[in-house]
Amino acid sequence: MTLARKYKLIVADDHKMFLDGLLSIIANESDFEIVMTANSGQNVIKYLDNCEGKDVDLVVTDINMPDVTGIELNKHIKSKFPNIRTLVVSMRHDSKTIHRLTEDQVDGYVPKNAEKGELILAIETILKGEKYFSESIKKAYMDSMFNKEKDVITSLTKREKEVLKLIAEEHTTQEIADKLFLSKHTIEGYRKNLISKLEVRNLAGLTKYAIQLGLLD
Repeated sequence: MTLARKYKLIVADDHKMFLDGLLSIIANESDFEIVMTANSGQNVIKYLDNCEGKDVDLVVTDINMPDVTGIELNKHIKSKFPNIRTLVVSMRHDSKTIHRLTEDQVDGYVPKNAEKGELILAIETILKGEKYFSESIKKAYMDSMFNKEKDVITSLTKREKEVLKLIAEEHTTQEIADKLFLSKHTIEGYRKNLISKLEVRNLAGLTKYAIQLGLLD
């Protein structure tokens, strides 16, 4: 695949052997130029802040690094230099990490044991303005979300499901209280607990969850 121009990359990993391996793979591609290597996220932040993010197209980073992690580095880049794209290369596949990175607009995520061809494909895809997540990363995330949803469903009481259904049907707090013969204060407590338990921010989030759980007719 031929890209439109020569792209400038930063590569960060605190394991020298893996860093050298990444560099050798990327160096063989004529479309890429490595402008900096780093063994910590803090060094990358200093570099980007000094050059104001200019002349850097992509940062390839590990997660577990001293001083500043890859998660924190990605968040910093996306908040200060949104035009710079980010690719995480890590052995961590837990859903919490993947979710946090996607929430912070990471552009791609591949495992460290990915084939050379997939790593190059990920970089090229991201530099074209698209997202790239390895199949193993997507599967780990989806499996975890499915198991989490099952756990959440199991944890909801019959009363909580009733309240969630009525909220999703756009009943007011007082109307729900009247229907269930409970006080308004009690319903407000259920609402707060549901928002916390389902990890949503507002009533719209509760409604979305009620639909996912099939509580609405």
